[in-house]
Amino acid sequence: MEEGLTKEIVEELKLRAERSKTPVPVGISNRHVHFTKEDFKAVFGADAEPVLYRQLRQPGFFACNELVSVEGPKGTLKNVRMIGPYRTYTQIEVSLGDARALGVEPPIRDSGKLENTPGIKIIGPKGSVEIKKGVILSKRHIHFHPKDAELMKIKDGTEVRVRCGAGTERETVYERVLCRVSDKFALELHLDVEEANAAGLKNNDPAYIV
Repeated sequence: MEEGLTKEIVEELKLRAERSKTPVPVGISNRHVHFTKEDFKAVFGADAEPVLYRQLRQPGFFACNELVSVEGPKGTLKNVRMIGPYRTYTQIEVSLGDARALGVEPPIRDSGKLENTPGIKIIGPKGSVEIKKGVILSKRHIHFHPKDAELMKIKDGTEVRVRCGAGTERETVYERVLCRVSDKFALELHLDVEEANAAGLKNNDPAYIV
């Protein structure tokens, strides 16, 4: 039994060492909104369509020119950018500081898991909508293409430890980072602004699974 346990520990250490050699680019996620087509039309007008602001690293995803205000019980966030394309649900991702300014208490969730999340009012140039649920603190996560996941022996839904800002005064290890694997993804670690600032990060900085 001891021999088997020793072998298991050695294999785990080897795997961690191999993973730690592969940099994962950081993508910093500021507050943003994902719209259904119906809700988008309600706030921007029946003839409006999302306009490209810039492409994002994730294939098919793009930041839009369209900005909205988000109104909570205690305050309002202005200039919240839409991320396209349309989705089957409207969702707003904010930081913990944003949530406190708004006066809401959203849970930490993977995108799309909106059960028991607070609603909010979204205001655009042509109208507004009040969603009954959809405000979340995004769970920190890594997007993997299957080839990257195979290389690092990662399975969809597992959680890993990630070192950010290695060698700096703000070096930080984040626990329980969710791994998401899809052939629609490109390798990227997603952190919100507060998490990134805590480790002194900027977009495309390298992070390492440890």
